Amino acid sequence: MRVEFLKMHGLGNDFVVLDARQSPLPAFDDGFARRIADRRTGIGCDQLIVLDPSDSADFRMRIFNADGGEVGACGNASRAIALLHGSPAQLETSGGFIYVEPHEGGATVDMGAPRFGWEEIPLAYAMDTLSMPVRWEMLEEPGAVNVGNPHVVFFVDDCDAVPLDVLGRQIENDPLFSEGVNVNVATLLDRKHIRLRVWERGVGLTRACGTGACATAAVAMRRKLVERDAIVTLPGGDLSIAWEEDNRIRMTGPATESFRGSFEWSAFA
Repeated sequence: MRVEFLKMHGLGNDFVVLDARQSPLPAFDDGFARRIADRRTGIGCDQLIVLDPSDSADFRMRIFNADGGEVGACGNASRAIALLHGSPAQLETSGGFIYVEPHEGGATVDMGAPRFGWEEIPLAYAMDTLSMPVRWEMLEEPGAVNVGNPHVVFFVDDCDAVPLDVLGRQIENDPLFSEGVNVNVATLLDRKHIRLRVWERGVGLTRACGTGACATAAVAMRRKLVERDAIVTLPGGDLSIAWEEDNRIRMTGPATESFRGSFEWSAFA
């Protein structure tokens, strides 16, 4: 069985997209996603994206990280899929419903309302998520939020100086985070601009993370450190994040199709 795929990226956060809206795919396990994502023996990506029909939205988007684990949201992939779809649409994800609107070179994504309850992150036990009384070496008192998947956000003087390749893995797997967590280290440049690096759960260091940008902006806005409309600069480029009066976060940024190809299903199943 030969299957067509698309390779896409948002600010360097890259995806292999399998469009099964018209032709269903065979069932697969997390090993399939890991093999597709492998950059030496597979196609190579941060996330595998599978599009399926949906009874309650225009279509369903499933998201698998490079480690094979399925997650609830991916902001960068949502912009890429908006570009692929070519018109406004409601998407069903395991993290909830999102709305996408493509425009030239990218898209705006309505990521929904941020969730700040400790049990919504989820954390292993109750605590204030605005400023958590925890610390990992130089990283302390983070905020936490769920924007379709769980994030913890640290504000530091220089995010580039943080050994995120070491601390990110440690924090992601800390028992405090019962489902793991995405780790964000951010530096405030001014009231409208944040610089950000992200350790993505199940992926590692990434050039861009759309939900990380949304999460970091939401925590900064909740703490009144920035305005309700701000630019987040990641290693891959800029995203515009607005937390609007209806309590929903909207993210705007670019997306790109890299190339198309096909593979034998049996090579990765």
